[in-house]
Amino acid sequence: MDFFTAYREGQLAGAYHRVPALLADLAPAELARAGRLLAQLDVNDDEATVIRVAITGHGTLSPLVPSLTAEVARHGLRLRPTVGDFGGYLTELSDPDSAIYRAGAELTLCVLDAEAIFAEVPVPWRPADVRAALDEKLSILDKLASIFEANSKGTLVLNTLPLPHRFTAQLVDHRSRAELGALWREANARLLRFGEQHPGVLVIDLEPLLAEGIPVEDPRLAVYAKMHLSAELLARYAREIGHLARGAAGRTKKCLVLDLDGTVWGGILGEDGHDGIEVAEGHHGEAFRAFQRVVKQIGSQGVLLAVVSKNDLEPVRRALTENPAMTLGENDFVRIIANWQPKHDNLRQLAADLNLGVDAFAFVDDSTLECGLVRDQLPGVAVLPVTGDPALHVGTLLADGWFDVRELTVEDRARVDKYREELSRKDFLDSFDSIEQYLAELGVRVRFAPATEAELPRVSQLTLRTNQFNLTTRRLQLPEVRELAGDPAWHVLAIRSGDRFGENGLVGVVFARRGGNSLHLDNFVLSCRVFSRGIERACLSALLHHARENGITEVFGSYRPTAKNGKVADFYPRYGFTALPEPGEFRHDLGEIVAVPPHVELDFGGALQ
Repeated sequence: MDFFTAYREGQLAGAYHRVPALLADLAPAELARAGRLLAQLDVNDDEATVIRVAITGHGTLSPLVPSLTAEVARHGLRLRPTVGDFGGYLTELSDPDSAIYRAGAELTLCVLDAEAIFAEVPVPWRPADVRAALDEKLSILDKLASIFEANSKGTLVLNTLPLPHRFTAQLVDHRSRAELGALWREANARLLRFGEQHPGVLVIDLEPLLAEGIPVEDPRLAVYAKMHLSAELLARYAREIGHLARGAAGRTKKCLVLDLDGTVWGGILGEDGHDGIEVAEGHHGEAFRAFQRVVKQIGSQGVLLAVVSKNDLEPVRRALTENPAMTLGENDFVRIIANWQPKHDNLRQLAADLNLGVDAFAFVDDSTLECGLVRDQLPGVAVLPVTGDPALHVGTLLADGWFDVRELTVEDRARVDKYREELSRKDFLDSFDSIEQYLAELGVRVRFAPATEAELPRVSQLTLRTNQFNLTTRRLQLPEVRELAGDPAWHVLAIRSGDRFGENGLVGVVFARRGGNSLHLDNFVLSCRVFSRGIERACLSALLHHARENGITEVFGSYRPTAKNGKVADFYPRYGFTALPEPGEFRHDLGEIVAVPPHVELDFGGALQ
């Protein structure tokens, strides 16, 4: 059943989880139509995560809303938009009491176009006039960004300014055209660097989108409706915003899982042998090599790579290690599963091995049958069919930015090695008769101390990407984390761990707020990589003891249930907290405090003085 049929028959209001799959294959024009229908859908707040987006800018922007509604729905989210007045961005972003600020949006879009500049240059004009207008506009945007950061905990999203041909063509000499092109690009480069001075700002570069052949504007709509960006460009822009919304909701994918035959290389390994498959030379070989290069590039930035293939394991390993033309090697993958079991079962096993949910996977396969089975059995997996020309594989993989993050951290770049070490720990565990023996020999080390400035980006990322051990699932952008870290009443405590296999890095964070003689644990977050090692118990014990020593008489903790954090529902009661009448609220009287596990070597840096 397609989306429009399901909508007409009233099957979506109570089954919003079906929407992403139904939207997956719709064309942009159909997505906008679907977005208009989704905006009318009566959906309970507990059926889908709401993402609040405020929209302001220079021209007519109302056509952006339907596309944006559909794009966030593609990721299982529901849009709650606030649209500012026509051309009102200067007033709305400079006034902390405007509707744009009152929306409390996770994302605030300030959509700009070339007309915002040329409306302020004289006629006739020269490139120098445009330079002056650009300089003034960038100065204003810089001030607006500062006001925004001081008054909002969300993210301000700007965009580079596309330069339509109708402006350059008004200059009859090529030297002036070149001058205009250069100064325009310089201004966009300055705009792209706004994030270096303003952590609360992101800038979407429209140039790569225009390179796809999308028109900047429709001349008639630009003149008659003051819509200075085309509907096609706004729809493509909406897709980029959908990726940001997915990240803000903690739904970024963490692992790229690949089929092999017809996906990573051409041919059938079992028939062609490791030296007969297409991986570099020849018409299709070049396409597969290009795909492998992109996969390797993605994997170098903290994305886990894995294989799930219907093959025998030894020939796969041979192909990855002995074929000299292969770009990807065995060591690029954290896990290679090659057998003849159903792929959805193998994906479940892979999730267990990596201690991830299957919704952390993006799965690429050239088989329509396999893609359909995985989509049916594991709806949380992002299924990327590559059923056509292998030259199109790269575009399919990159089209939705499944692994996009706001900022790469040191931990991101080391993630593959950390997960490989984790699999070694699992093998080490198998050599012991009991978990107690294993933990005693593992040599767990924990450093628990106030987060440093350099650690704050990783702290923010943990709140955005951690779903299972996240007691309140409060997603915090970097500016919000910085605000809490700078507030004397708050304590942002980072958890680092290591053991005999190496350092795990920054794996957790506790947000605590002191008020008089009480302490409230606003959230406790721990990476799934370090579950079941006593780290959370050690840190909680240290914090409770430290609180008692510093005049605190009671500690409160909150738990907010989600679809994924059920495994920590009993976290506070397990360690001596008593449930309060209000659901999800707990209290500890600091009488009997659980001890630090004997196998954990804890270094606690203090916090509450």
